Amino acid sequence: MDHGVVTFLTDYGIAPVDLARAVEERGFAALFVTEHTHIPTSRISPWPGGAELPTRYAHTYDPFVALAAAAAVTERIALGPGVSLVAQHDPIVLAKAVASVDRISGGRFELGVGPGWNVEEMAHHGVDPKRRTARMLEHVAAMRELWTRDEAEFHGEFVDFSASWSWPKPVRVPPILVGGGGPTVLDRVLSHGDGWMPLRVPADAMEAFAARVAELRSRAADAGRPRPTVSVYGAARSPRALESYAAAGVDRVLFELGDHGTPGGDAGVDASLRELDELAALA
Repeated sequence: MDHGVVTFLTDYGIAPVDLARAVEERGFAALFVTEHTHIPTSRISPWPGGAELPTRYAHTYDPFVALAAAAAVTERIALGPGVSLVAQHDPIVLAKAVASVDRISGGRFELGVGPGWNVEEMAHHGVDPKRRTARMLEHVAAMRELWTRDEAEFHGEFVDFSASWSWPKPVRVPPILVGGGGPTVLDRVLSHGDGWMPLRVPADAMEAFAARVAELRSRAADAGRPRPTVSVYGAARSPRALESYAAAGVDRVLFELGDHGTPGGDAGVDASLRELDELAALA
Protein backbone atom coordinates (compact mmCIF):
# COMPACT_ATOMS: atom_id res chain seq x y z
CA MET A 1 0.00 0.00 0.00
CA ASP A 2 1.37 3.40 -1.00
CA HIS A 3 1.37 6.49 1.21
CA GLY A 4 0.77 10.01 -0.04
CA VAL A 5 -0.18 13.49 1.10
CA VAL A 6 -3.24 15.64 0.42
CA THR A 7 -3.55 19.27 1.48
CA PHE A 8 -5.19 22.64 1.04
CA LEU A 9 -2.36 24.41 -0.76
CA THR A 10 -2.81 28.08 0.15
CA ASP A 11 -1.23 31.39 -0.76
CA TYR A 12 -0.22 31.91 2.88
CA GLY A 13 1.29 28.47 3.57
CA ILE A 14 4.19 26.42 2.28
CA ALA A 15 4.84 27.09 -1.41
CA PRO A 16 3.84 24.49 -4.03
CA VAL A 17 7.39 23.84 -5.24
CA ASP A 18 8.78 23.51 -1.70
CA LEU A 19 5.99 21.15 -0.69
CA ALA A 20 6.35 18.95 -3.77
CA ARG A 21 10.09 18.59 -3.22
CA ALA A 22 9.60 17.81 0.46
CA VAL A 23 6.95 15.17 -0.27
CA GLU A 24 9.16 13.40 -2.80
CA GLU A 25 12.30 13.64 -0.65
CA ARG A 26 10.50 11.90 2.22
CA GLY A 27 9.57 8.91 0.10
CA PHE A 28 5.86 9.52 -0.32
CA ALA A 29 4.19 8.19 -3.46
CA ALA A 30 1.75 11.00 -4.23
CA LEU A 31 0.74 14.61 -3.65
CA PHE A 32 -2.88 15.69 -4.09
CA VAL A 33 -4.27 19.19 -3.56
CA THR A 34 -7.81 20.48 -3.09
CA GLU A 35 -9.83 22.83 -5.29
CA HIS A 36 -12.25 25.69 -4.75
CA THR A 37 -12.42 28.41 -7.37
CA HIS A 38 -13.77 30.88 -4.80
CA ILE A 39 -16.01 30.95 -1.73
CA PRO A 40 -19.13 33.16 -1.90
CA THR A 41 -19.47 35.19 1.28
CA SER A 42 -23.17 34.39 1.71
CA ARG A 43 -22.33 31.09 3.46
CA ILE A 44 -25.77 29.56 2.96
CA SER A 45 -24.39 26.09 2.29
CA PRO A 46 -23.40 24.40 5.55
CA TRP A 47 -19.83 23.19 5.68
CA PRO A 48 -19.85 19.38 6.06
CA GLY A 49 -17.02 19.61 8.57
CA GLY A 50 -18.75 21.76 11.17
CA ALA A 51 -20.12 25.21 11.93
CA GLU A 52 -17.31 27.53 10.85
CA LEU A 53 -15.73 27.28 7.42
CA PRO A 54 -11.92 27.35 7.80
CA THR A 55 -9.98 30.22 6.24
CA ARG A 56 -8.06 27.89 3.93
CA TYR A 57 -11.09 27.26 1.72
CA ALA A 58 -10.95 30.76 0.23
CA HIS A 59 -7.15 30.77 -0.25
CA THR A 60 -6.38 27.68 -2.36
CA TYR A 61 -4.14 27.81 -5.39
CA ASP A 62 -5.50 26.79 -8.75
CA PRO A 63 -4.61 23.09 -8.51
CA PHE A 64 -3.57 22.68 -12.12
CA VAL A 65 -1.17 25.62 -12.06
CA ALA A 66 0.29 24.47 -8.74
CA LEU A 67 0.60 20.86 -9.90
CA ALA A 68 2.38 21.94 -13.09
CA ALA A 69 4.96 23.68 -10.90
CA ALA A 70 5.18 20.56 -8.72
CA ALA A 71 5.64 18.37 -11.78
CA ALA A 72 8.57 20.45 -12.95
CA VAL A 73 10.57 19.86 -9.75
CA THR A 74 9.72 16.19 -9.09
CA GLU A 75 10.41 12.96 -10.91
CA ARG A 76 8.52 10.16 -9.20
CA ILE A 77 5.41 11.11 -7.24
CA ALA A 78 1.87 10.94 -8.62
CA LEU A 79 0.14 14.31 -8.75
CA GLY A 80 -3.50 15.30 -8.85
CA PRO A 81 -6.42 17.28 -7.46
CA GLY A 82 -8.30 15.75 -4.58
CA VAL A 83 -10.82 16.57 -5.87
CA SER A 84 -11.43 18.79 -8.88
CA LEU A 85 -14.94 20.22 -9.12
CA VAL A 86 -15.14 19.39 -12.81
CA ALA A 87 -18.78 20.44 -13.22
CA GLN A 88 -17.64 24.01 -12.61
CA HIS A 89 -15.13 23.89 -15.49
CA ASP A 90 -15.47 24.17 -19.24
CA PRO A 91 -14.55 20.57 -20.15
CA ILE A 92 -12.68 21.53 -23.33
CA VAL A 93 -10.45 23.93 -21.40
CA LEU A 94 -10.04 21.50 -18.49
CA ALA A 95 -9.14 18.62 -20.81
CA LYS A 96 -6.28 20.67 -22.24
CA ALA A 97 -5.08 21.72 -18.77
CA VAL A 98 -5.07 18.11 -17.56
CA ALA A 99 -3.28 16.86 -20.68
CA SER A 100 -0.71 19.64 -20.38
CA VAL A 101 0.11 18.88 -16.73
CA ASP A 102 0.24 15.16 -17.51
CA ARG A 103 2.81 15.75 -20.25
CA ILE A 104 4.86 18.08 -18.06
CA SER A 105 4.88 15.39 -15.36
CA GLY A 106 5.76 12.58 -17.76
CA GLY A 107 2.47 10.76 -17.25
CA ARG A 108 2.18 11.07 -13.45
CA PHE A 109 -1.13 12.93 -13.32
CA GLU A 110 -4.32 11.48 -11.80
CA LEU A 111 -7.64 13.32 -11.86
CA GLY A 112 -9.68 13.17 -8.67
CA VAL A 113 -13.23 14.34 -9.36
CA GLY A 114 -16.20 15.24 -7.19
CA PRO A 115 -19.55 17.02 -7.53
CA GLY A 116 -18.88 19.48 -4.70
CA TRP A 117 -20.98 20.67 -1.76
CA ASN A 118 -21.04 24.49 -1.95
CA VAL A 119 -24.28 25.39 -3.72
CA GLU A 120 -23.43 29.10 -3.99
CA GLU A 121 -20.07 28.35 -5.61
CA MET A 122 -21.78 26.12 -8.17
CA ALA A 123 -24.42 28.77 -8.91
CA HIS A 124 -21.73 31.32 -9.79
CA HIS A 125 -20.54 28.88 -12.44
CA GLY A 126 -24.07 28.32 -13.76
CA VAL A 127 -24.29 24.79 -12.34
CA ASP A 128 -27.67 23.51 -11.18
CA PRO A 129 -26.90 21.77 -7.86
CA LYS A 130 -29.60 19.18 -8.54
CA ARG A 131 -27.78 18.18 -11.73
CA ARG A 132 -24.18 18.60 -10.61
CA THR A 133 -23.34 14.90 -10.52
CA ALA A 134 -24.79 14.23 -13.96
CA ARG A 135 -22.90 17.24 -15.28
CA MET A 136 -19.66 16.06 -13.67
CA LEU A 137 -19.94 12.63 -15.29
CA GLU A 138 -20.70 14.08 -18.70
CA HIS A 139 -17.72 16.40 -18.46
CA VAL A 140 -15.51 13.40 -17.65
CA ALA A 141 -16.87 11.52 -20.67
CA ALA A 142 -16.30 14.51 -22.95
CA MET A 143 -12.72 14.94 -21.73
CA ARG A 144 -11.96 11.29 -22.44
CA GLU A 145 -12.97 11.88 -26.06
CA LEU A 146 -10.60 14.84 -26.31
CA TRP A 147 -7.74 12.88 -24.75
CA THR A 148 -8.13 9.76 -26.89
CA ARG A 149 -9.30 10.86 -30.36
CA ASP A 150 -7.50 12.87 -33.00
CA GLU A 151 -10.87 14.21 -34.10
CA ALA A 152 -13.09 14.34 -31.05
CA GLU A 153 -16.74 15.26 -30.86
CA PHE A 154 -19.36 15.04 -28.15
CA HIS A 155 -23.09 15.63 -28.06
CA GLY A 156 -24.71 15.49 -24.64
CA GLU A 157 -27.03 17.34 -22.32
CA PHE A 158 -24.39 19.72 -20.95
CA VAL A 159 -21.55 19.43 -23.47
CA ASP A 160 -21.88 19.75 -27.22
CA PHE A 161 -19.05 20.18 -29.71
CA SER A 162 -18.50 19.04 -33.28
CA ALA A 163 -15.42 17.22 -34.58
CA SER A 164 -12.39 19.06 -33.21
CA TRP A 165 -8.62 18.85 -32.90
CA SER A 166 -7.13 19.26 -29.44
CA TRP A 167 -3.50 18.70 -28.55
CA PRO A 168 -1.44 17.97 -26.56
CA LYS A 169 -2.71 14.54 -25.73
CA PRO A 170 -1.75 13.18 -22.31
CA VAL A 171 1.08 10.68 -22.03
CA ARG A 172 -1.58 8.27 -20.81
CA VAL A 173 -5.28 8.78 -20.22
CA PRO A 174 -5.19 10.10 -16.65
CA PRO A 175 -6.87 7.76 -14.16
CA ILE A 176 -10.18 9.19 -12.95
CA LEU A 177 -10.56 8.84 -9.18
CA VAL A 178 -14.18 9.38 -8.16
CA GLY A 179 -14.53 11.01 -4.76
CA GLY A 180 -17.34 10.49 -2.30
CA GLY A 181 -18.88 7.97 0.04
CA GLY A 182 -22.58 8.08 -0.70
CA PRO A 183 -24.78 5.10 -1.57
CA THR A 184 -24.33 5.47 -5.35
CA VAL A 185 -20.64 6.39 -5.53
CA LEU A 186 -19.60 2.88 -6.60
CA ASP A 187 -21.94 3.17 -9.58
CA ARG A 188 -20.07 6.30 -10.66
CA VAL A 189 -16.68 4.63 -10.22
CA LEU A 190 -17.79 1.75 -12.43
CA SER A 191 -19.44 3.91 -15.10
CA HIS A 192 -16.88 6.72 -15.43
CA GLY A 193 -13.89 6.09 -13.19
CA ASP A 194 -10.74 4.08 -12.74
CA GLY A 195 -10.62 4.33 -8.98
CA TRP A 196 -12.44 5.40 -5.83
CA MET A 197 -11.36 8.15 -3.44
CA PRO A 198 -13.42 7.78 -0.23
CA LEU A 199 -13.14 10.46 2.42
CA ARG A 200 -11.77 9.94 5.96
CA VAL A 201 -12.66 6.33 6.71
CA PRO A 202 -12.44 5.95 10.51
CA ALA A 203 -11.33 2.81 12.30
CA ASP A 204 -14.83 2.03 13.57
CA ALA A 205 -16.20 2.00 10.01
CA MET A 206 -13.54 -0.31 8.61
CA GLU A 207 -15.66 -3.45 8.38
CA ALA A 208 -18.38 -1.79 6.32
CA PHE A 209 -15.76 -0.02 4.23
CA ALA A 210 -13.93 -3.27 3.46
CA ALA A 211 -17.24 -4.74 2.30
CA ARG A 212 -17.73 -1.83 -0.10
CA VAL A 213 -14.22 -2.26 -1.50
CA ALA A 214 -14.93 -5.94 -2.08
CA GLU A 215 -18.26 -5.08 -3.72
CA LEU A 216 -16.56 -2.58 -6.03
CA ARG A 217 -13.92 -5.06 -7.12
CA SER A 218 -16.48 -7.85 -7.59
CA ARG A 219 -18.77 -5.69 -9.70
CA ALA A 220 -15.84 -4.52 -11.81
CA ALA A 221 -14.74 -8.11 -12.44
CA ASP A 222 -18.29 -9.15 -13.36
CA ALA A 223 -18.44 -6.28 -15.85
CA GLY A 224 -15.05 -7.14 -17.36
CA ARG A 225 -13.58 -3.88 -16.03
CA PRO A 226 -10.00 -3.48 -14.80
CA ARG A 227 -9.53 -3.64 -11.04
CA PRO A 228 -10.47 -0.21 -9.60
CA THR A 229 -7.93 1.40 -7.31
CA VAL A 230 -8.85 2.77 -3.88
CA SER A 231 -7.17 5.86 -2.41
CA VAL A 232 -8.36 7.00 1.02
CA TYR A 233 -8.40 10.79 1.46
CA GLY A 234 -7.54 11.89 5.00
CA ALA A 235 -6.41 8.49 6.28
CA ALA A 236 -6.37 7.78 9.99
CA ARG A 237 -2.91 8.13 11.51
CA SER A 238 -2.20 4.95 13.43
CA PRO A 239 -0.35 1.72 12.60
CA ARG A 240 -3.49 -0.25 13.38
CA ALA A 241 -5.59 1.83 10.98
CA LEU A 242 -2.98 1.48 8.25
CA GLU A 243 -2.98 -2.29 8.71
CA SER A 244 -6.77 -2.27 8.43
CA TYR A 245 -6.69 -0.20 5.25
CA ALA A 246 -4.22 -2.61 3.70
CA ALA A 247 -6.31 -5.61 4.75
CA ALA A 248 -9.37 -3.99 3.17
CA GLY A 249 -7.58 -3.77 -0.17
CA VAL A 250 -6.69 -0.07 -0.17
CA ASP A 251 -4.02 0.80 -2.72
CA ARG A 252 -3.02 4.18 -1.31
CA VAL A 253 -3.67 6.28 1.76
CA LEU A 254 -3.45 10.06 1.62
CA PHE A 255 -2.55 11.75 4.90
CA GLU A 256 -4.04 15.23 5.19
CA LEU A 257 -1.32 17.80 5.89
CA GLY A 258 -2.54 20.48 8.28
CA ASP A 259 -2.93 24.21 7.70
CA HIS A 260 0.10 25.75 9.42
CA GLY A 261 0.33 29.24 7.95
CA THR A 262 -1.69 32.36 8.69
CA PRO A 263 -2.84 34.99 6.16
CA GLY A 264 -0.43 37.91 6.31
CA GLY A 265 1.73 36.11 8.88
CA ASP A 266 4.05 33.15 9.29
CA ALA A 267 3.86 30.67 6.40
CA GLY A 268 4.32 27.78 8.82
CA VAL A 269 6.95 26.12 6.64
CA ASP A 270 8.87 24.58 9.55
CA ALA A 271 5.66 23.20 11.07
CA SER A 272 4.63 21.72 7.71
CA LEU A 273 7.99 20.02 7.30
CA ARG A 274 7.86 18.63 10.84
CA GLU A 275 4.43 17.18 10.19
CA LEU A 276 5.67 15.62 6.95
CA ASP A 277 8.53 14.04 8.90
CA GLU A 278 6.04 12.57 11.38
CA LEU A 279 3.86 11.20 8.60
CA ALA A 280 6.86 9.73 6.81
CA ALA A 281 7.90 7.95 10.01
CA LEU A 282 4.40 6.56 10.38
CA ALA A 283 4.36 5.40 6.76
